[in-house]
Order: sequence, then structure tokens, then C-alpha cells
Amino acid sequence: MRDLGVKVLLEGSNPQRLLWGLWVTARIALLAASCSAVSGILFGVLMTGKNRTVRFLCQVYLEAMRIIPVLVWLFLFYFGLAKNFQINLSGEMTAVLVFTLWGTAEMGDLVRAAVTSIAKHQYESAQALGLSPAQLYYHVIIPQAARRLMPGAINLTTRMIKTTSLAVLIGVVEVLKVGQQIIEANFLKNQSASFWVYALIFFLYFLLCMPISHWSKRLEQRWQS
Repeated sequence: MRDLGVKVLLEGSNPQRLLWGLWVTARIALLAASCSAVSGILFGVLMTGKNRTVRFLCQVYLEAMRIIPVLVWLFLFYFGLAKNFQINLSGEMTAVLVFTLWGTAEMGDLVRAAVTSIAKHQYESAQALGLSPAQLYYHVIIPQAARRLMPGAINLTTRMIKTTSLAVLIGVVEVLKVGQQIIEANFLKNQSASFWVYALIFFLYFLLCMPISHWSKRLEQRWQS
């Protein structure tokens, strides 16, 4: 065990620290994904509207979030806002905010694609029944679009979980940062610690993402039956 270096995972409070780091990762991803789901639906509906100015502004926002790396947004909000606007944001709050903005753009585009894929006669039938635009989306369009949206939304959620590792660069002590701290503390006496620590982190990310993927498949099977 000593030669392999695996015992570093069980030393002292290392297991508790890694689990706490995993909870921080899950918390950031859960908050960002939940906020993105709500705001993304609204953003996607705006992208399908008839107002050209609104659609143009939505497209600019979408392209800005896609073209500029998430890491740049993290630095811009964490360092730029604090320095130029005297806004005190913690690293974790900054991560949630940036991932929500990014997730809103991506979710909105998924919603736009799902909504525009609905057959035209669905809109015409709802209008013939006298439904208002809000009722049309709530009762007809969104329920049908949700099934088409689910695979992409699940993929976005797992991407968000993995991307939270970037938060380590603005001082958030999540699972990757905890792993780095353990490796640095044991590097001189156990140089193989990095392999075991990163292997465990790999497994923890797998445990975090696998249930979401499995739930998505079961939901798709239920809808198809």
C-alpha cells in the first residue's frame, strides 16, 4: 500500500475533505443548472419571437457566451467587477453566476430548436381554439418541446458539472482544488499520490454524472412507451 501510494486517500481527514469538495462541485452545478433551466426556457421563447430587435440581441448574447471561453468570463466577473465596480463576489457565487449565464444561452438555444421543430399546424390549431400566446406555449408547445429538449438538456447538465472544475482558478475549494492540496502536501513523501488522487476524482465525477444520464434514459423510455 505504501509503495502504491493509495493510502494517501485514507490519511487523516482526506476522505471528508474530498467529499466536501465534491459537495461544493455539486452545489455549484445544481444551482447553475436549476437557474439555467428556468431562464433558458424564457430566453428560448424570446429567440422564437417575431421581434427582430429582440431576436438580434438574443443572438448577440448567445454568440458572446459561446465564443468567449467560460474561463474568461470567470476572470472578468471575479476580478473585473471587484476592481472596477467595487462589487464583492465570492468565488463560488461568481462561478454560479457565470455558469448560469452560460447555461442560459445554451439552454435557450436548445429550447429554440425544440420549439421551432414543432409542426406548424400545432400553432394553427391552438389559435383556432382561441388560446392566447401564453396558453399556447404553456399547454401545447412546451410539453411537446420538453421531450425533444431532454437529451440536450441532460448533456448540458453533465457538461456544466465537469466545467465547474474551472472554478478552482478563482479560488473555489471544490473537489479538484482539494485534490491538488492533498497532492502538494504529500508530494515529497509520496510522489505517486497524484495518480491515486486524480483517479479518485475521476471516479467521483463519474458517480455524479452517471445517475443523471441513467435517469435521462429511463425518462426517454417512459415517454416512448
